[in-house]
Order: sequence, then structure tokens, then C-alpha cells
Amino acid sequence: MSGEFIEIEVIYALPHHQDVIMVKVPEGATVREAVEASGLLLKYPEIELGERNKLGIYAKPARADTVLREFDRVEIYRPLIADPKAVRKQRAEEGKVMKRGGGAAQ
Repeated sequence: MSGEFIEIEVIYALPHHQDVIMVKVPEGATVREAVEASGLLLKYPEIELGERNKLGIYAKPARADTVLREFDRVEIYRPLIADPKAVRKQRAEEGKVMKRGGGAAQ
């Protein structure tokens, strides 16, 4: 470890842009504290931790009170706009055959 502070990366991805913020937080800091230190909650007021937006560390779900380790990558996930299972079911009912990538087969 680097001493009293650890370096963390906080990510928030939008459809056409990704914010990557490096922050130094005290050892023992939580996911929530790193997100708050990143300034992303001020920049994107639509983020609602635990309510609308889920959190993860390196693509694995994490709770806001999870203690971080040096060089962790905290990710803020946007809510799904459609349920993938419901979309597949709807396509099947319409008689469309899916191919890899989710588009209609030709």
C-alpha cells in the first residue's frame, strides 16, 4: 500500500462518452466515499446510488459500503432501458430469429 491514501478509478459511462476520474481516498474508504470524492454526483445529478444506479468493482456488483483496495476500479451503472429477457421473448413471439449481436437474421 502507498500509506494513508489509496488511488481509485471511478467510471461513469454514457452512450457516447465515458468519464474516468482518478481519486485518492483514505485507506478504508468505501465505494460510496470514492464516488462522492470523484465529483460525478455533482456533474450528473441523475445518478442515484442504490436507488436507480447500481455499483460495481471491475464489473462485479458491489455495495456502497464495500471497502476499497488500492487501484480498484469503481463503476457506476446506468439502469437498463429494456429487460433483455422481455425483448427476446417479444422477438420470438413476432417470429424473428436472432443472430449473434441481437439483430434479425437474414
